[in-house]
Amino acid sequence: MLLKFTKMHGAGNDFVVIDLITQRYRPRTEDIKRLADRHFGIGCDQVLLVETPDSPEVDFRYRIFNADGSEVENCGNGARCFARFVRDKHLTGKRVIRVQTAGGVLELRLRDKQRVEVDMGAPVFEPARIPLLADHEAPSYTLQVADQQLEIGVLSMGNPHAVLRVEDVDSAPVATLGPAIEHHPSFPKRTNAGFMQVLSAGEIRLRVHERGVGETLACGTGACAAAVYGMIRGWLQDTVTVHLPGGKLEIRWPGPGNPVTMTGPTAVVFEGSIRI
Repeated sequence: MLLKFTKMHGAGNDFVVIDLITQRYRPRTEDIKRLADRHFGIGCDQVLLVETPDSPEVDFRYRIFNADGSEVENCGNGARCFARFVRDKHLTGKRVIRVQTAGGVLELRLRDKQRVEVDMGAPVFEPARIPLLADHEAPSYTLQVADQQLEIGVLSMGNPHAVLRVEDVDSAPVATLGPAIEHHPSFPKRTNAGFMQVLSAGEIRLRVHERGVGETLACGTGACAAAVYGMIRGWLQDTVTVHLPGGKLEIRWPGPGNPVTMTGPTAVVFEGSIRI
């Protein structure tokens, strides 16, 4: 079959977005891997599917597949691109869109043609819900990785994140420590690994090794997780600009029990069709 798609990115985190409202297709792992392949396919960090929701209380079902074919719970940069896509394709006329994900319901608000605000929901700290193998909830945890003891923050933004504060993100060993943290036995479903440099109470730099993908130019849920961890530790104020290799995001969190809000850009790269 010939499958229509749109290539998009949010701060450099890139996606292949597929409308399954007007097209019929059942995703297979081998197809996802091919679509994501940067040499033999279209190339992307994640494949995003727009589907009809199961509940009348939401507008769409939003499904996310990593480049390795695994389906995951949430993707913040993808959510912004999702919102712009369904508006551009006239699948909705709303400017506030509710979507069903494997990690819960997200509310997306289109601020202008490029910028979208996402209500990411409240962060989750209980180890069993992240999931993290730990005896009790704590502001930070000690993780033994090879011969290193790392102090990390762990939380879920609909998907699991481990955040490590570093002096300089440019020299941080993301390529080696990222996979080691992702596959550490403390994380039953693996985890995303963020490397955060605090510039001031209102600004951080961040690099993220994404579960099932590797390092990406931006990670929306990773930016939320890093900002929240920094706020909990008292390093950051309640509104933070996160500088990622692909661009910047604004994260706001009033505190425990409240949702995290992320605002950032979207861009369409090109459209096309591919035979599956």
